[in-house]
Amino acid sequence: MSTDAPLKSRHREVLHTIVREYIETGEPVASRTISKCRHNDLSPASIRNVMADLADAGYLSQPHTSAGRIPTEKAFRFYVRSLVAGRIALGEAERLRQEFAILPTIAERVERSSHVLTQLTRHVGIAAAIPNLTRELDQIELVPLADRRVLIILVTRDHLVHNRVVGLDEAIPPSDLVSIRNYVNRNFSGWQLGEARRELIRRALEERELYHTLQRHLQVLYQKGLFEVDTAVAVHMEGASNLVGLDLHLTRERLRDLLRALEEKQRLIELLDRFLGLPPGELEVHVGLEQLHPAMKDLALVGMSVRMPSGLPAKVAVLGHMRMHYERVMAAVIQTSRALEAAQF
Repeated sequence: MSTDAPLKSRHREVLHTIVREYIETGEPVASRTISKCRHNDLSPASIRNVMADLADAGYLSQPHTSAGRIPTEKAFRFYVRSLVAGRIALGEAERLRQEFAILPTIAERVERSSHVLTQLTRHVGIAAAIPNLTRELDQIELVPLADRRVLIILVTRDHLVHNRVVGLDEAIPPSDLVSIRNYVNRNFSGWQLGEARRELIRRALEERELYHTLQRHLQVLYQKGLFEVDTAVAVHMEGASNLVGLDLHLTRERLRDLLRALEEKQRLIELLDRFLGLPPGELEVHVGLEQLHPAMKDLALVGMSVRMPSGLPAKVAVLGHMRMHYERVMAAVIQTSRALEAAQF
């Protein structure tokens, strides 16, 4: 079977059964388990042949010779594309709307969103109001200072000027700062800051216009807040302890690194910014987040962008193991987003 060929109906059904069983048990799924779930409408030999085809196409892996198969990231991505969000009880949805309505500030509502998502899903709830990402870049200026410092001057199209002094571990030559300034102004002037951030990350992997040293210096400045403005960003996360009991195949040190990374406000903003780029109201599911952090390989993110009544953009999301109950998590994200959108001041 070609790795990119559309799956036959029988293969889709077997794959869905395997993913659902793996979500429930966390154990490799054997052909006899599939046979029981499907009430023997396929012979064991047929099921084994289908599983072999799915393995060849990259949907299943086999941890041990005698063990069953486990779904890969590709299998989970295929699975979630076929799902429809579950439903939250009408009374629960109304309770959420009332709960948000009595909160007097945006900050309190955003913070409450992360708590609600954690309560409803038992995973990590994340919510953020990120006003700076919608502002459009006019131009930047980079001024070298003493002691390996750089003054970043960022001007947005609403005629606001944002200054930031950053300290560097290694000095960047003034000529490189000029090259980086010219590159950013030529390529990103007029872009929304959030879109510019995403595009800069993408180009860093394949851009050939800049020399390697300039790419490295540009990435350093990006990590220091090249496209950030001083508008307060409210980011809240709750339920990180829920990751501790998950089977993430991490050493204690790697798990500690993951939890430490999630404590960083900038890392959370980057997580939401990179993976939640669709217009408000469109649900997104991403399986396997190792692009952001190696320890996030077995994690999934379910979230969406929200336009609150004040016009302020926000993002809400649930972070958890790829074995999460997606329908339930998708429903929680949708209902929390709707409650956040509907709450009037």
